[in-house]
Amino acid sequence: MTSKNLIISWVILLSLMIVWGSSFILIKKSLDYFSPLEVGLLRVTITFLALLPFALSRIKLADRRTTGYIIISGLTGSLVPAILFAIAQTQIDSGVAGTLNALTPLFTLILGVSFFRLKTRLYNIIGVFVGLTGAVGLIYVSGDHGFVFNLKYAFLIILATICYAFNVNLIKAYLNNLDALSITVLTFFYLGIPLLVVILFFTDIPHKLTTDPANFAGLGYLSVLAVVGTGIALVAFNKLIKMTSPVFASSVTYMIPVVAILWGVIDGEKFKPAYFFWFLLIIAGIVLVNANPSRKYNVVWWLVSRRNKKEVK
Repeated sequence: MTSKNLIISWVILLSLMIVWGSSFILIKKSLDYFSPLEVGLLRVTITFLALLPFALSRIKLADRRTTGYIIISGLTGSLVPAILFAIAQTQIDSGVAGTLNALTPLFTLILGVSFFRLKTRLYNIIGVFVGLTGAVGLIYVSGDHGFVFNLKYAFLIILATICYAFNVNLIKAYLNNLDALSITVLTFFYLGIPLLVVILFFTDIPHKLTTDPANFAGLGYLSVLAVVGTGIALVAFNKLIKMTSPVFASSVTYMIPVVAILWGVIDGEKFKPAYFFWFLLIIAGIVLVNANPSRKYNVVWWLVSRRNKKEVK
């Protein structure tokens, strides 16, 4: 990876942090109007409709084998997690959801090494745990009573993070021949058609929208979540997977609690100095996850090499 690509990858990571860090509040608000299952179905279907013009010109890019992987990617990376998160957030708050979501890089590492021949080094593994510690610590100090949550519903989010982890490794291993936009739009194309039929004929969504105009507010929250937080964000995320590693890409989940806390501060909550420590720990973890001594842009190794050269002279 060149220095330019490194900068681009960090810009994408920070952008996804902001977008996905704001998604939990949109899910929470949409649940005031629709059931968890309806929220999950609408989120994927609206994204399908928004990306449909791009999908029509890319259908020919996928052969039968690739199409199978794309469908699996759509199920594990979008539909199933969207439903699981919506159900879980009926019983646990956004902060805990964000914390549990930070397990994604750990599961990405475990699944990648176990089933996808993911190559990693000791400091990358250490980085996963350092980042996870920072994310958990940040959420813990931001709350008044530590962690209090419903274990059964928390398990749903853990299951969603496993789905995310599987999908990230799948894309890196089997969809490397497609560009990020094609992967995203085809994923929602193959899922969107049957889901649209389900919504129109097997749910109460049309009835809710035609009988109570107030439900369009919920549809508005979901539209923002679908188009920006799912469609556009997943194009960027898939690009990040291709540019870096599955573990580095999934480490965006470490940054999501930071955004959640910043929203709280903007809303009038007190800022705590301890936030700085946990935030720096998150950054250190992500740097270790993406570290590679062979890269010329690695600052530490650059400084060491310069020192050695001076000693030789």
